[in-house]
Amino acid sequence: MPGPYKRKKYHYGDTHLKKRWRTKRRKKDLDQINEDLKPEKAAELLDQEVDLDKPGDAQFYCLHCARYFIDEKAMKEHFRTKVHKRRLKALEAEPYTIEESERAAGHGSFVPAKKRKMETQKPIEGDDDMT
Repeated sequence: MPGPYKRKKYHYGDTHLKKRWRTKRRKKDLDQINEDLKPEKAAELLDQEVDLDKPGDAQFYCLHCARYFIDEKAMKEHFRTKVHKRRLKALEAEPYTIEESERAAGHGSFVPAKKRKMETQKPIEGDDDMT
């Protein structure tokens, strides 16, 4: 009888390809979005200059998901999706800080994480509801 089946590993050197596959459609992380939610940065992102290389000329931007939309209708539809609602729920928790990591390592007392109230951004003024 023949021995056990030998599994051949021909593609052992494709780790450089795996990294590109993982980062192909990468979005901003929650801590990066938390920086964008600060009032001065948020005002800057919502009132961008016209950029013809971005969808909708960079005029329709969702702060919480870090996405551009082609028009206001598409952005309003996005506000009702599960993806947007999940992102709002994830942003309710305060971001992880160095102080929190030190407390977890035993340098200080435990402080429970705080919850924030996260609301969807207001649509552009002067437009009716999309019904």
